[in-house]
Amino acid sequence: MPGLKPGQVLVRNHAIGLNPVDWKVLGGALVNWRLGHVPGVDGAGTVVAVADDAMRYLLGRRVAYHQALGEHGSFAEYTPVAAGVLLTVPDTLDFETAASVPCPALTAWQALEKVPCRVAREILVSGAGGAVGNYLVQIAADRGFVVSVSSHERHWERLRERGASHFLPGAVDETIGATPELARRFYAVFDSIDARYAARWAPAVAANGHIVCIQGRFDTPPLPPFTSSASLHEVALNALHTYGDDAAWLETTTAGSMLLAGIANGRMQPEARVTGDFEKLPAQLEGLRHRRFSGKPVVLVD
Repeated sequence: MPGLKPGQVLVRNHAIGLNPVDWKVLGGALVNWRLGHVPGVDGAGTVVAVADDAMRYLLGRRVAYHQALGEHGSFAEYTPVAAGVLLTVPDTLDFETAASVPCPALTAWQALEKVPCRVAREILVSGAGGAVGNYLVQIAADRGFVVSVSSHERHWERLRERGASHFLPGAVDETIGATPELARRFYAVFDSIDARYAARWAPAVAANGHIVCIQGRFDTPPLPPFTSSASLHEVALNALHTYGDDAAWLETTTAGSMLLAGIANGRMQPEARVTGDFEKLPAQLEGLRHRRFSGKPVVLVD
């Protein structure tokens, strides 16, 4: 049973959500973990212990969380988590679904928060077929944006149901990007593939528009100076654990709890889940790395 630092609670995990970052960090190139560190960023379960009496009101609460990479993670029966990062899981929502939500949904929300809301302006979500795209399309449509997507055609019907209006081919290859007829069409482009692909969409951004890189960041501006004057944004959800203050976390956890409530009441649709027991976690992680299945992998701890 792990010990608790001040401000932490102990979560008994009932389900673990797997994300691409989980396999990316296991090689050791991105983080400096010591032997024995527990990986995993997303989980959902019940608060069973608190660091001090002032937090006893949290005991028994159903929660989900996105854990800091520097702390012991969700690939365990119990995880110590800072109380300030907990998301409230409604009683009507199962832990399996809740564990699938934090990383992709909060990333999508954070990406959209970079861009001022302009009702009826058209945006493009590149790489929309993945987990982040699932939530980004829904949140953007709910805010009044006209949503276009670039993804494989097999995702189009699902994305139409989520709120997308226009569809562009989007196989992840060297041909993806803006065509002349798309010049300066979009108020904002949200790319979830990488900065190279995001740069290819730059000519499609309208004057004073926005380009949001969800994976990676631009090393150099993708457009010449004194042209469309697009604002460039990066998204780094886990960095909030290091650089975010209490106000930033309150905004984030409030949004996350509202997204979970939206899923519980049917206003927001989660990804389809691919579940397995704890013994199958390595196989699911390897399958996620090599895209051997479609859907969100979730490990059931109970």
